[in-house]
Amino acid sequence: MFHVASRQLHDLVSPLIKAPLVKAPSPRTPPLKTPLVKTPLVTIRAERDQMSAIERRIADFVLENAQLLRDYSSQQLANALGISQSSVVKFCQKLGFKGYPDLKYSIGEAIARADNGENLEFATTSDADPHTAMAGDLWRSKTEAEEETRSINPAEAVTGVATALGKAGTVFIIGLGEDDIHARAFALKLSLLGIRTVHNIDTAHMAASVSAAGPDDVLLVFSEHGKQPALCHISRYFRERRGTVVTVTRHTSNPLRAHADASLLVSAHDERPHIEPLLYHCALQHLLDRLFVLLCEDRGGRHEQLRANLARIQPMLEP
Repeated sequence: MFHVASRQLHDLVSPLIKAPLVKAPSPRTPPLKTPLVKTPLVTIRAERDQMSAIERRIADFVLENAQLLRDYSSQQLANALGISQSSVVKFCQKLGFKGYPDLKYSIGEAIARADNGENLEFATTSDADPHTAMAGDLWRSKTEAEEETRSINPAEAVTGVATALGKAGTVFIIGLGEDDIHARAFALKLSLLGIRTVHNIDTAHMAASVSAAGPDDVLLVFSEHGKQPALCHISRYFRERRGTVVTVTRHTSNPLRAHADASLLVSAHDERPHIEPLLYHCALQHLLDRLFVLLCEDRGGRHEQLRANLARIQPMLEP
C-alpha cells in the first residue's frame, strides 16, 4: 500500500470530507446526461496532432480562417495551400463529414451559435478590468481543453477503464515529477473506495512491485509526454505478467502508448508556455473525476465504503 505524510493526507482527503456526500442513485434511476456539443473546430484541434502533414496544413488554415471559410470553395482552399482538391475532400470525410460543403456549413453554424451566446459574455468581459478579462480568458481556455479531452475519450473507453480498475485485484499506479501529483491523489481516492492500490514514485521500487502482478491486476501510468524509457520498461514487463496497462498521456503519439492495453488521452494546447500546463492539469483532473464518479456509482457498494473510510479518517485529521 502507498504511504503519504500526514499533512499530505490532510490536503488530499479534506476536500472529500468537507464535500457533502450525496446518496448514490438508485439503479432504476438513469443518470442525468449533459449533452456535449462537439463543434468541428473542437474536433479539428483535438485531432490535429494525429494528422498527416497535408492534413495539418488544412487544419491550421481552417482554424485560423474559420470566420472567412464561407467565402472559400474547396478548389480555392486547395489553391491557397498548393494542394489538390481531393486532399481537401478527403480531409473533410476523415472528420466524418460528407464533403467540404458539409464541413463549411457546420463551422458556420457553430460560429453563429457562439456569436449569439457565449461570445457576448466574453465581449463584455474584454471591456472590463484586465484581471476580469484574464480570468475569463483562462476559464474559456480551460473549458475548451476539457471539451477537446472529452471528445477524444469516448464514453465507452472511459467506462472500460473504470470497469478494469473496479475489477482489479491490485491497481499499481506510478507517475514521475509533476505527473505524480495526479497519480498520488488518484491512488488515495481508489484506496478510499476499497480498491487495493500500490503507488510508487520510484521506478526501481515499482519494477520490483510489479513482479508480483497477475492477470487480474492493472498498471495505471501517468506521463504527460509518454517518453520516459523506465516507464516503458515497467509497462512492457507488466504486460509480460499478463496484467492490463492503462496509460494517461497527451493525445499525441508517444512510446508509452505503444505498451498500453487502454489509453486515456488529454488534449490541451496554448501558445503561452505558462498557460498550457494549467490547461493540461485541468483537463486531466476532469477526466480523472469522471473515472472516480463512475467507480463511486458502481453497484458494488463503493459509495458506502467511501463514506465509512472518510468517517474513519476524519478524527485523525482533527487537532
